[in-house]
Amino acid sequence: MSTTYKRLDKNDAAVLLVDHQAGLLSLVRDIEPDRFTNNVLALADLAKYFKLPTILTTSFENGPNGPLMPELKALFPEAPFIARPGQINAWDNEDFVNAVKATGKKQLIIAGVVTEVCVAFPVLSALEAGYDVFVVTDASGTFNDITRQAAWDRMSAAGAQLMSWFGLAGELHRDWRNDVQGLGTLFANHIPDYRNLMTSFSAQNAKA
Repeated sequence: MSTTYKRLDKNDAAVLLVDHQAGLLSLVRDIEPDRFTNNVLALADLAKYFKLPTILTTSFENGPNGPLMPELKALFPEAPFIARPGQINAWDNEDFVNAVKATGKKQLIIAGVVTEVCVAFPVLSALEAGYDVFVVTDASGTFNDITRQAAWDRMSAAGAQLMSWFGLAGELHRDWRNDVQGLGTLFANHIPDYRNLMTSFSAQNAKA
């Protein structure tokens, strides 16, 4: 078993947000709806904070899957948006793969709905294509814990790294001294308890 630490590098990473669509979101039962939305938006905010190339994609919007979360379109108005006409695996869509290649990045951070299909299929395809893949587990959702675990096992066995959005942010940032206020504010915006830490930190700085 390899012990090589493949560490995320903000200069070599891109974010792929796959099928966070209104219809599919209604299927997510392994994470509470409000918490799941918060996690997805936290991932989106950290992608913007670290200036990571971001690609949005949907599958069969005119069918039951529905439209993309409007918050994501608003956050990334200039990002490539691939509305796949029907391909279930995003990697089967040439425009999507070309958009990924155009980023020039070798590390792919992937999240989506549902985990065992919309996430797992492009993850496995990207690994086969030679990319290092990081799955954001808490910004991906599915029916229940059983289907989630099966998907996690399959992706992990193939070489994907499973992470939370909070762990992702920490590994990308590397050193608090890079920007205490910026990263702390991002955390505070999505973790209520962290807001208490930032309030305390700001008060201490005001006294100094």
